[in-house]
Amino acid sequence: MGSPCTNLKAIVAAIATVFVSFLSAEVRAQDAATTNFSMLSEAELLARLEVSSPEDAAGLDRELQALWSKSGSAAMDLLLRRGRDAMARHEWSAALEHLTALTDHAPEFSEAWSERARAFFSIERFGPAVADLEQALALNPNDYNALFALGQVFEFFDDPVRAYAAYQRAKAIHPHHEEVTKALDRLSAEVDGTAL
Repeated sequence: MGSPCTNLKAIVAAIATVFVSFLSAEVRAQDAATTNFSMLSEAELLARLEVSSPEDAAGLDRELQALWSKSGSAAMDLLLRRGRDAMARHEWSAALEHLTALTDHAPEFSEAWSERARAFFSIERFGPAVADLEQALALNPNDYNALFALGQVFEFFDDPVRAYAAYQRAKAIHPHHEEVTKALDRLSAEVDGTAL
């Protein structure tokens, strides 16, 4: 039998090994859960998003955005990427050219309409922005970012009740959307007591 000091060292080493193994397994499980988001269908991603933790919501949002950004055609995906790149550079004319070509060639691709609406809104062409958001939402009623954008348009035109309703619809789909939460908090006092 060893000395008490040797036994204590062995016990501490065993506890450390168990603790490290436990943490390792937990990290692997978390990684697997995150990785498995890519294996889920759109309906499964949306169902999980509705009841997710804030941490899981970020991964689910990324997966949904990636899924919604795929048109099914490499050429159309390239037009989307070029339109987004042009918007990032504030080259609105080029962005609208790419995104209009995209809506012409892929009219069933909701992300094309949503992105073009964003470009129109950025140059204060609100009528076309709203029309494109309506088309995007007709094609994908679960697009919480399009609902948020619609709320922003309503808010810009001093229609807090309709803005609040759009934000509530977005929040029902994505409860952890930070910008939607801020918008609802900002407008809640203004629409409090008003029937939506």
